[in-house]
Amino acid sequence: MTTTTIYLAITGIAAYLLGSINGAIIASMNIFNKDVRNFGSGNAGLTNFTRTFGVKGAAIVVLVDILKTVIAVLIGAWLLGMEGQAMVGRMFAGFCAMLGHVYPVYYRFHGGKAVLCAGVIALMADWRVGLVCWSAFLVVVVFTKYVSLGSIIGSLLLPICIWAFGYTGLEGVLGLLSSVLMIFAHRDNIKRLINGTESKLNIGNKGKSG
Repeated sequence: MTTTTIYLAITGIAAYLLGSINGAIIASMNIFNKDVRNFGSGNAGLTNFTRTFGVKGAAIVVLVDILKTVIAVLIGAWLLGMEGQAMVGRMFAGFCAMLGHVYPVYYRFHGGKAVLCAGVIALMADWRVGLVCWSAFLVVVVFTKYVSLGSIIGSLLLPICIWAFGYTGLEGVLGLLSSVLMIFAHRDNIKRLINGTESKLNIGNKGKSG
């Protein structure tokens, strides 16, 4: 077993376990004594949390989900960076953290959709990638009020931007896998968008999607 393989294994396990920590579940259970997954869309993410409970506790959700992703990506960058593959480490750790967020081992593999995780990963991978993805997300949400549509568009741009900015190796493949994972997590939202039944952003209102 090579050193790179060992570092990848450590990164993958650490990032997945970190990603499995869910801010929305922690905040809903500790502040409201309720599981956010029992309300609205059943999704353990920021959008469903704010639709269900409002802004109280939202800062905890954001802080937890950002910190866990940052730590995971830094671990990947540090370990794989010693092998001269820091970007691969960042993207691999990011993908594993997203996997943990969507399928958290601590919460019966029922988590969120990793939108905030993906946004953090994009910024940490390359600020230019993050700028494009976040800009697209914000523009779509502002004009349509569909957080899910903004998330899908942003995720589609992730691998495209990674390739466009010169990362044509394994980094691009990992970017594509991250995009596919997030789009798969939004499969029900896609159906509702097509049917015209997707809920628009409305903080504090118990919506059906998120």
